[in-house]
Amino acid sequence: MNILQINASIRAADANSTRVARQVVERLQAANPAATLDVLDLGANPPAVLDGTALGALFTPADQRSAEQAARVASDDALIAQVQAADVLVLGVPMYNFTIPVQLKSWFDAIARNGVTFRYTANGPEGLLKGKTAYVALARGGRYRDTALDSQVPLIRTFLGFLGITDVHFIYAEGLNMGPEATAQGFAEAEAEIARLFS
Repeated sequence: MNILQINASIRAADANSTRVARQVVERLQAANPAATLDVLDLGANPPAVLDGTALGALFTPADQRSAEQAARVASDDALIAQVQAADVLVLGVPMYNFTIPVQLKSWFDAIARNGVTFRYTANGPEGLLKGKTAYVALARGGRYRDTALDSQVPLIRTFLGFLGITDVHFIYAEGLNMGPEATAQGFAEAEAEIARLFS
C-alpha cells in the first residue's frame, strides 16, 4: 500500500487538520506495516496557481514549449504522478473562511488534467484514478457538519469523484475554537470516527 498524506494547512505540523490526518495514517500503517508513506505539505510547498501562463503552457505542444513552459508543466506532472502512485489519499483540510485553503484548490487544479486523470466520453466525464480510497480529515473552529455552511464536503466529494475516487471517508474535528470542552469533544468525535472506520 502506498499512502499519500496531503496537509493543506498553512500551519504545517501544528495544524489541527494535520493532527487528525496523522492519526488516520497511523491506523493505516498499523494495519499495513509494509505501507509506504509520502507526505505533501501544501503550506510549505504550495502548487503554482493556475493562471494564463500555466494555461498557455498546458495547451502548447510539448515539443514547442519554452523552457519556462516545460518547467511549469513538469511541476504539475510530478503532482499527478504522486497521486497516480498512491493507493490511499489522506487529506488534512482546515476550513478557511468557509471553504478549502487556496493551496488545496491549486493542488486540485494541478492534478485535474484531461486525458490523464479524467477524460470526456460520449456519456460525460470519466475519472481515471479509479480504485483509490480517500480519507479527509476536516478541522473546523465551529460546527458545520450537515449544514448549508459546509461548502467543503460537497466540493471535495465532487472533485475526487470527478477523478474516479469515489471511496471517500470524511472525519470531522469540529468546534475547535469554541472553548476547551468543545475542543476536547471535537477531537474525541474525530478519534471515535477513525476507530469506527478501522474497526
